[in-house]
Amino acid sequence: MGDVAADRSSRANGGPRLLAAIVADDDATWAAAGFRVEAGVARVDATDLVLAGPDPGGSRGLTGWTLAGVDPGGLVDGALDGLPTTVTEPGDADDPDVALPHPNGVVGLDHVVVATPNLERTIEACAAIGLDLRRIRDVDETGTGLRQAFFRLGPTLLEVVSGPTGSGRPASEEPATFFGLALDVDDLDATALRLGDGLGPIKPAVQPGRRIATLRHRTFAMTTSIALMDRHGERAPGTDR
Repeated sequence: MGDVAADRSSRANGGPRLLAAIVADDDATWAAAGFRVEAGVARVDATDLVLAGPDPGGSRGLTGWTLAGVDPGGLVDGALDGLPTTVTEPGDADDPDVALPHPNGVVGLDHVVVATPNLERTIEACAAIGLDLRRIRDVDETGTGLRQAFFRLGPTLLEVVSGPTGSGRPASEEPATFFGLALDVDDLDATALRLGDGLGPIKPAVQPGRRIATLRHRTFAMTTSIALMDRHGERAPGTDR
């Protein structure tokens, strides 16, 4: 995550922030994965993950989000490049309550991952609501054929991922889609003990000094793709890549 002082300044100054994300899962599935759920919400740091239950239209995982400190005039039919988006005034959310750690060790929301068939188009859509592009990681850096663009939403990053070339199709035909979440934990070893077979192998993350593991969400009947990350990479020599 970014510098804590900078994150708090962003909140106080009404900069772009992620207030909530809507998830097409129910309370029981997230509670089984070790999250603290109260009144249909699993609060992570200063963001509400709203567990809305199975979507009648069949959508899975993340189905929408609420942003503050952005320009709603840049949305098209209530969406950011096809991502259902609600915009609210920062108001009392300028200094939000921060949640306690969850029983599974989750302490923060590192980034939200969005997939797009057209990176340039999605970057333009983000700019239209006032999000500043921080950087682009190109194919040469990753060696995977992917391109990634990063934006700041308060203490959380927005990571937009695409292939090496865009489709050129408009969002009305091929929109961007929510892919999943990367959550911070205090210690992946402790989380692995708590989740057992519900957590995949721990391996070094792309970020130096960090480790990552995939939550096997189907083990808990969840529909949301989730990665868990910690800051103990120096303690993980020989971990499975």
